[in-house]
Amino acid sequence: MNRPFADDLLKKADSKYSLVIAAARRARQIVDGDEPMIDAEKFSHKAVTIALNEIIEDKIIISR
Repeated sequence: MNRPFADDLLKKADSKYSLVIAAARRARQIVDGDEPMIDAEKFSHKAVTIALNEIIEDKIIISR
């Protein structure tokens, strides 16, 4: 993961912990069969990468 990507992700959550939990939950949903909310072909076939890109593109909103 490159640094600008990480900085953008941290702006989407109030803490690193919240970010990790949200990405892990979404990645599990994708592995279990949910369709990605973004064009996964453009990024990766890995569920965590897809989940992180969904967060970056505001498809997933992190709230406490």
